[in-house]
Amino acid sequence: MSESIRAVERALDVLMCFTNQTPELTMTQISEMVGINKSTVHRLLATLERRHFLKRDQVTGVYRPGIRFIQLAFLTMEHNDLRSLASPFLKILCEQYCENVNLSVLDDIDVIYLEIVEGSQRVKLAAAPGQRLPAFCTASGKAILAFLPEAKLREILARGMPKLTKNTLTSIEAYFEDVRHTREHGYAISEQEFEDEINAIAAPICNHPIASVSIAGPAYRLTRERMIEIGPTLVAAANNIAREVEFSTNLEQFLT
Repeated sequence: MSESIRAVERALDVLMCFTNQTPELTMTQISEMVGINKSTVHRLLATLERRHFLKRDQVTGVYRPGIRFIQLAFLTMEHNDLRSLASPFLKILCEQYCENVNLSVLDDIDVIYLEIVEGSQRVKLAAAPGQRLPAFCTASGKAILAFLPEAKLREILARGMPKLTKNTLTSIEAYFEDVRHTREHGYAISEQEFEDEINAIAAPICNHPIASVSIAGPAYRLTRERMIEIGPTLVAAANNIAREVEFSTNLEQFLT
């Protein structure tokens, strides 16, 4: 085995150390987990950090997954054709509630709409696939952020929580209370937090915690009470999409 191939294998071994149970690790912990001396691990970590696969906390020195992982996850879901797998469920939700139904993914600190099914109401929202909105104050983004590792969530929030409306959450304490509610109920609510007179509810596609499905509409029509009624159905739809993606991925691996 050539030295270059061995280096790639070691770098992958380092990356595989990071899991939901170990989202943050020190160099010493990584060295012990992969069985490589610290000097070699240090060189690998420096390269992975330079390429944005890992990010090092300058205060604590711990490493965590970097933004490149999110970009690769986005490409993976595109390859699995998330849009086509989710489309039947989006249409059912739209027919049932007559509001815009959106499929979104996290990209850095924003969410990007992958798919939008427009509701039949005369007054509706103007949105388009490819549109980018801040994650921290939109239901689509909040549903995803709530299920990220806490360190990653804090990192995203630290990059800015501007007050866009009088309802925008700008306090870390208030935000984490909202996160607790989202985790408990399985869906996130945004009541005029991004834009006045617009409400939305979203549920994460749990097998891929960088994606969500949401329903948005005018606040006078999509009231808090209405969103709470919608919540369980939306969570069920998001879980069904997750199962479709998992089944499609497993079938593709089986056939190959």
